[in-house]
Amino acid sequence: MKRREFITLLGSAFASPLAAGAQQAEPSRRIGVLMNRRADSSEGQARLAAIVQRLQQLGWSEGQNLHIEIRWEAEEPELARKGAAELAALAPDVVLAGGTLGVTAMLRASRTIPIVFASVADPVGLGIVASLAHPGGNVTGFLSYEYSFAAKLLEVLKEIAPRVSRAAVLRGAASPQGIAMFAVIQSAAAAVGVQVSPVDIERAVAALSGSADGGLVVTPSGVAATQSGMIVALAARHQLPAVYGYRDLVIGGALISYGPDWLDQYRRSADYIDRILRGEKPADLPVQAPTKYELAVNLKTAKTLGLTVPNSLLVRADEVVE
Repeated sequence: MKRREFITLLGSAFASPLAAGAQQAEPSRRIGVLMNRRADSSEGQARLAAIVQRLQQLGWSEGQNLHIEIRWEAEEPELARKGAAELAALAPDVVLAGGTLGVTAMLRASRTIPIVFASVADPVGLGIVASLAHPGGNVTGFLSYEYSFAAKLLEVLKEIAPRVSRAAVLRGAASPQGIAMFAVIQSAAAAVGVQVSPVDIERAVAALSGSADGGLVVTPSGVAATQSGMIVALAARHQLPAVYGYRDLVIGGALISYGPDWLDQYRRSADYIDRILRGEKPADLPVQAPTKYELAVNLKTAKTLGLTVPNSLLVRADEVVE
């Protein structure tokens, strides 16, 4: 199902109970959603729609036997803290928390409300769960990615832009996830003939501007999510081939992406929400790794950069933007 269809579904899911008005019975169960995007983000709306659609398939309908409370924290600590506190005060049956910031904020707000997280890279290292197989406590969920996928980012960049021999790696500099992903990329660099270095946004683009052999690897992180528009614009302005971990950026003009199917994680999180609503405990539900990764290519951007996309990429691509 396309993202636009997800968003249309979301609108209808929330519109129908309003039309029914007082005829609807009071919803018997309540869930909270703390989303790590802005409310006007198309990606955030698509993720929310994926949850709603799957819950409907499992027998839960907004305004009938379910009520959904939503807060948008947009990867901002203060908004995450405020949203988590508001949701905890409502005492929902379960909360879906998107991203590391969201789940840590919810855990500070409550150690008793069941929490399902999506898009968290290292929940064991961060102390969110005791182990992947046996989370313990009141939280479980879905890994955003396994670190080994970061090597594929560099391989994809080299495949679409063979001239690249130096690549700046933009990652969460202070996070364990960012450090781990750079280590994976660094270990793969020699095999593809690329010299890599970790950098910040402005310095990365300035250092490689005008370089015929330069490229940019943008790993998934809070920085990449909140500053994506600026990063894509800078790469375009300086004619810099760049690979990203988010498919939606390619739809918006970025060159190429390889990463987890983020919508699938939120769709699968609805299954855990359903199981918890039916009596299971987060402590007994193992944390799951991604099962789908996707490749997207923007042909228009490739042409602007003077790149010819090889057929080996086109045949593997999940989405090709003309």
